[in-house]
Amino acid sequence: MGREVAALCEKGYRGAKLLLGVDPSADGKDALCVSALSKVQSAKEIDCVVDFSHHSCAPALLDFCKENKLAAVIATTGHTPEEKEAIYRAAKEIPVFYSGNMSLGIALLIELARTVALTMPEAEIEIVEAHHNRKIDAPSGTALMIADAITAVRPETFAHVGRSGQGKREKNEIGIHSLRMGNVVGIHEVIVATENQTITLKHEAHNRALFAEGALAAAEFLCGKGAGLYTMDDIVANGK
Repeated sequence: MGREVAALCEKGYRGAKLLLGVDPSADGKDALCVSALSKVQSAKEIDCVVDFSHHSCAPALLDFCKENKLAAVIATTGHTPEEKEAIYRAAKEIPVFYSGNMSLGIALLIELARTVALTMPEAEIEIVEAHHNRKIDAPSGTALMIADAITAVRPETFAHVGRSGQGKREKNEIGIHSLRMGNVVGIHEVIVATENQTITLKHEAHNRALFAEGALAAAEFLCGKGAGLYTMDDIVANGK
């Protein structure tokens, strides 16, 4: 993902310019890449940091951003409760963009799922997500985002991850099912069904560049913003 971001910056996407990258495997041959945040000599020209590394890096990265008064786009998933708390604390001091998925298409899918769930209060809802066989967390952060959006407008519902054994499906459950196979970039499907009709909402990522596009759109969105926690909902609401 770091390479995808760098490639878009080279094209001038959203007016972004790559000033520096951080990669533990950096060997010093690339002047635009250092092996650790502690080796960043100056952050004066930096407006925003985009993080596609690993969820465990979030606290240290946010400390760096707070110290240098930089905006931060957190594009990793699978954060522990403690790591999420670090994100929320940082947002009180700096602008932080936090999303389980950096795709604008996914943001629109969530908005549509929210609308359908609210308009069809008696419908049963299932979420199916598929990713490559190397993905660590299940269900995906995106599937959880979709479920959270639905439970927000239908508070009587609850997420049910996976289904096994014997027993009737509960009336208010939202089933979440995960598939891990091959090199699937990411597929999310929301199935909303009544006895008489079914609505299927589906988003499929064709390559990982779309996540880099979303992250740079988020970075552009943060420029000039005050401290706070921002999400894809804010970009959708602003028509960006």
